[in-house]
Parts: sequence; structure tokens; C-alpha cells
Amino acid sequence: MIFIVVKWLPKPEHVESFPDFVADFTRATRNEPGNLFFEWSRSLENPSEYVLVEGFRDGDAGGAHVNSEHFKTFVAAAPDVLASTPLIISDSVGADGWGEMGEIKVG
Repeated sequence: MIFIVVKWLPKPEHVESFPDFVADFTRATRNEPGNLFFEWSRSLENPSEYVLVEGFRDGDAGGAHVNSEHFKTFVAAAPDVLASTPLIISDSVGADGWGEMGEIKVG
């Protein structure tokens, strides 16, 4: 699996509307056949920062994502609403999705 985490810092005037800005991109990405998950969160330490956690089946699925029309459209529009270049970690991991945490068991 290709596992990706991206930190996004919108301009102050776009912080509250950022979920609306990414909605179409998110929906289209989640519909890609190789997408495993595409989840947005808001930082507890910096409420102006959003964090995106992504998973793609493999490198081919990741390549299809970055070559899709919705990705290209989003990348072209994003600089207008961002205060800085997003920060990313992207790596291949030996998993195919989420698993239960071993250190905490509920129920």
C-alpha cells in the first residue's frame, strides 16, 4: 500500500471553507478503484491546519491518482487558497488497510 500524510495550511480567509474547497476532489478520489481511504482531519494543535491521510492499493493506483483530471484540476486551484506549500510523507508500507491497535483492546 502507498501510505500518504499531507499537512495543509489554508490562507486565513479560507480556513473555515477549506472542507468545501476539497469536497469534489475528495469525492472523486474516494471513487478511484485503487483508493483505500482518503480522510481529512483538523489539527488539535493548530486549528488552521488540515491533515489528509491517504491510502492507495499500490504504485499503479497512486500513479493513476496523480494523473487523474480531478487531481490536475485540484493542484492547479490549490495555490490560490493555501498559505504555504503542503508538507508530505509518502511511503510504501506492508499493509493493505487499517488494523486494530495491539496495545489497546476495547470490548
